[in-house]
Amino acid sequence: MAYTYEYFQTAADFLRTKIDFAPETGIVLGSCLGPFAQAIENPVTVDYADIPHFLLSTVASHAGKLIFGTVAGRKVVCMSGRFHSYEGYSFEELVIPIRVLKLLGIRAVILTNAAGAVNRDYRPGDVMVIKDHIKLNGDSPLRGPNVEDFGPRFFDMSRMYTPALRQLALDCAKGSPLRVHEGTYMFFPGPQFETPAEIRAARLLGADTVGMSTVTEALTAAHCGLPLLALSVVTNMAAGVLDRPLSAEEVDEAAEKIAGAFSDYMKQIVAAI
Repeated sequence: MAYTYEYFQTAADFLRTKIDFAPETGIVLGSCLGPFAQAIENPVTVDYADIPHFLLSTVASHAGKLIFGTVAGRKVVCMSGRFHSYEGYSFEELVIPIRVLKLLGIRAVILTNAAGAVNRDYRPGDVMVIKDHIKLNGDSPLRGPNVEDFGPRFFDMSRMYTPALRQLALDCAKGSPLRVHEGTYMFFPGPQFETPAEIRAARLLGADTVGMSTVTEALTAAHCGLPLLALSVVTNMAAGVLDRPLSAEEVDEAAEKIAGAFSDYMKQIVAAI
């Protein structure tokens, strides 16, 4: 598949027929964090299946809808459900959503995820502002011919998680009941959870949380030159930290418990950007 500028423009042109404004902020919601979408005022909802050249979400806890509207007086577009390489998508395909949102006019991206805690000082229900990431496996979403209209072939990532937005998120946390940290996220491709040995290695490498998403979108946003904020919701202690097996049900239950407070926190951030 040739992912040309026109390929992404087709999807953006279709979506413009559904709305009468340009969204300012693009938001990607991770596993079980969909309740934030209920805070969107005057929503215009488009199923992923109806968008030309878009992808389909196959994860049960992801709604698979693009929602346009207003949050805290700001025009937003929210992806309620995201895409992962473990669903069978190539890393190159995973550039599609962020590039389409870029063409719709967004000026910043907020990524969220459910993550396991590697850092033993964290606990389920905490939130981590991502300051950096580690990705040692899998291809890059920017592999293949470069589309210069989006960004250069080679680009710097030393400040890809925008320092000003990270500080803004930390400032907003001061009035929140949530425990909020700043740390490093490590990407694992999944869908299996990590092994205890992998978690020990992640800790030695400096990771604070681990997960199966976010990094491909973050790389695409950085390539596009979009200001970027990424947040991990800690839903469980990672493998081997506690003497018990991990389960998807544990992740879902923890995410649901924090969803209300996290949605309020997100609204503060959107208002402040």
